[in-house]
Amino acid sequence: MTLADMAADDLAGLVTSLRDEYEQLKGKGLKLDLTRGKPSAEQLDLANALLTLPSQTTADGVDVRNYGGLAGLPEIRSIFAELLGVGLDQIVAGNNSSLTMMHDTLVYHLLRGGLDSPRPWAQEDKVRFLAPVPGYDRHFALLESFGIEMITVPMNDDGPDAEECARLVATDPSIKGMWVVPTYANPTGAVCSQEVAAALAAMPTAAPDFRIFWDNAYAVHHLDGVEAKTADIVSLAQASGHPNRPIMFASTSKITFAGAGVAFLAGSRDTVAWYLENLGNGSIGPDKVNQLAHAQFFGDAAGVRAHMAKHRDIMAPKFAAVGAALEARLGSYDVARWNTPHGGYFVNLDVVPGTASRVVELAKEAGIALTPAGSSFPYGKDPKDENIRLAPSLPPLDEVRTAMEGVALCVLLAAAEAKNTA
Repeated sequence: MTLADMAADDLAGLVTSLRDEYEQLKGKGLKLDLTRGKPSAEQLDLANALLTLPSQTTADGVDVRNYGGLAGLPEIRSIFAELLGVGLDQIVAGNNSSLTMMHDTLVYHLLRGGLDSPRPWAQEDKVRFLAPVPGYDRHFALLESFGIEMITVPMNDDGPDAEECARLVATDPSIKGMWVVPTYANPTGAVCSQEVAAALAAMPTAAPDFRIFWDNAYAVHHLDGVEAKTADIVSLAQASGHPNRPIMFASTSKITFAGAGVAFLAGSRDTVAWYLENLGNGSIGPDKVNQLAHAQFFGDAAGVRAHMAKHRDIMAPKFAAVGAALEARLGSYDVARWNTPHGGYFVNLDVVPGTASRVVELAKEAGIALTPAGSSFPYGKDPKDENIRLAPSLPPLDEVRTAMEGVALCVLLAAAEAKNTA
């Protein structure tokens, strides 16, 4: 029986029973965390061999301990050029954080202007970005920190709503860009189709320097045998006459060591030259010691894929545990919807509208930390108060099971309370 079909007396009895169960949950003294998509210690251990690498020189005699090599070592660039579908001269290897590359790219546009920019973005009356929702909170925070206004567009199963994006950018020159997480999007797990990517690459924009910040963070983070292929945005943009529109970002942060990986920026050859020209004013080269270690650790693109299969073996049971707990407790009540992602780091949970904040509050009081409700929306404001992002990667599997049993209880209790007082 769904919650909506319950008689008043039955509903009141359910609320009483759930509150008793919730008090027992609080009495367990749990301290569990499902807030952020961090690799677990078990995943980090997979890359411990990095700590014994590298040799001091590359195969062609470059001493990686010294200055230079602003674009990064060809050895690691060639591996990820293959994985990301670009040429060697279309990719830059940097230090550990792709978010830093995104930040710097945005700053360069603001202070100096990008390719095709009539003037630096900071000299415009207003700068706005399209923000597919639900989306990645750090993208939104970065824009907010610079006073860039965000316009929400729906994130569908096949990527951002391309028709809505095209409508908005066609006549408004203040819209300078948009975010896209193309493969296993944060948090919905959506995969941007080739058709949607082609539409975004080709759409007419009032701003001549419109940019797609293509954050390909989860391109190789598969959870099952359905291995999604990322749309080739760089080639699509080139073919549509907008070669400089996409700027792609990726990293090994969730592949090797989150705090000591290698980040990448890719795009047209002119985009790479523009980025390096700006970067060269503040850097004499990245951490090539770490880059060589990664190149030697992986060997080639097949080595990355083999390594990620080991990650899948660790991650997949945790995601299965999330789905199992939600289905077991909530499946018959019709009070929540959740995805079963084929990759990435998150499960997207939609609860009864108006109750997401209450669910997070209940979970917190029971010792289960969840990402704040609304985090997947600009300014932290979910207009329906229904979305919760679940991140099961960090805790051990047994803790994921325990945490999700508690989360499911909190979802049902919040829904029953809301229905009982309606």
